[in-house]
Amino acid sequence: MEVMLASLATSSESLPVTLDDVRAAHMRIRDSIVRTPTLISKTLSQLTGATVYLKFENLQFTAAYKERGALNTLLQLSDEAKARGVIAASAGNHAQGLAYHANRLGVPATIVMPKTTPIVKVTQTQGHGATVVLEGDTFDAAYAHARTMEANEGYTFVHPFDDPRVIAGQGTVALEMLEDVPGIDTFITPIGGGGLISGMATVAAAAPRRAVEVIGVQAELFPSMYNRIHHTDLPCAGDTLAEGIAVKEPGGITARIVEALVDDILLVSERNLEEAVSLLLQIEKTVVEGAGAAGLAALMQHGDRFRGKTVGVVLCGGNIDTRLLANVLLRDLARSGRLARLRIRLKDQPGALYNVARIFDEQRVNIIEVYHQRVFTSLPAKGLIADIECEARDRGHLDRLMAALRDGGYEVSPVEPA
Repeated sequence: MEVMLASLATSSESLPVTLDDVRAAHMRIRDSIVRTPTLISKTLSQLTGATVYLKFENLQFTAAYKERGALNTLLQLSDEAKARGVIAASAGNHAQGLAYHANRLGVPATIVMPKTTPIVKVTQTQGHGATVVLEGDTFDAAYAHARTMEANEGYTFVHPFDDPRVIAGQGTVALEMLEDVPGIDTFITPIGGGGLISGMATVAAAAPRRAVEVIGVQAELFPSMYNRIHHTDLPCAGDTLAEGIAVKEPGGITARIVEALVDDILLVSERNLEEAVSLLLQIEKTVVEGAGAAGLAALMQHGDRFRGKTVGVVLCGGNIDTRLLANVLLRDLARSGRLARLRIRLKDQPGALYNVARIFDEQRVNIIEVYHQRVFTSLPAKGLIADIECEARDRGHLDRLMAALRDGGYEVSPVEPA
């Protein structure tokens, strides 16, 4: 590790975070966080053509890497600042990471969240001992209120990403990955505000001859850092699965580090984010949120970019609503042909549905739900539409069922998922 991480290159010495800062952060926090494993995924390696190592930061106590930067910041506060307490604006993983470690250290913590924050996140943050203040309908409004409370109450504001102490703490992810797997030549890292990738790029910059490439990933709907670095003006808005990295304005400190040290930033689609969440659950038996799956989504969507490389992918968080996760999994089953809804035109007479069900039985396709539609249809009065949800083995099995239905004289078409 000492050989791998030599002194920082001259070009990065003027940046606000150094390798020594990251190393010092690791010494501070290592006994109070989970040393999450970095494990090879043989199946994902076969699928992508890269050698894929996964860093399971979703196994932290609060299920996200954010604990690292929050704890590193808390441990550097003066006794007076600790007594007054800390404050943050967050509706996600930063809130829980800060609340958990502040409570553990006896530091009062206040978290300002938008009024629209899901109740489960409010409850979880309160469960870690923080005082939650609901203010405004947007993050910007919550942030402004938190800064006002900071000034009025004397709290110390802990920024979710744009703080050298936070960045150094997040960089410990990369230290551990290269200690465990020195052969990694590429980091694929999600970018929201840029704290995680800034810390990891600081570590990567110390490798001899910049041997570790650093690739950032953002959702197509929120390309804020991509815009900053590539001088583009793509819109930043929408309902993304990766809400943990849905940041409209990257940090000033982080943007400076990213521009100096990050090799490229890739954008990923919502469909690839969904597929990545599903694959990680099916293959690795691990639950990640949309942001946590962004690295794998980039690996799949931009496969040629990484083929033959030894990549380290950070599964940065695992806090996903269970109902949303269920929807993602069901949509993925539908796209793969294992779950389908078929629309079949029938005659409204006895035995019509029985005859259709017989074909399903012959093809060994399981029927899950049947929906009849007689009224809201353009068919003649004696016609009806039956939507049948069914479960097949794969796309080929489903195609054989539809062929058998057509051979039986039925008009059939799949109702495609979005």
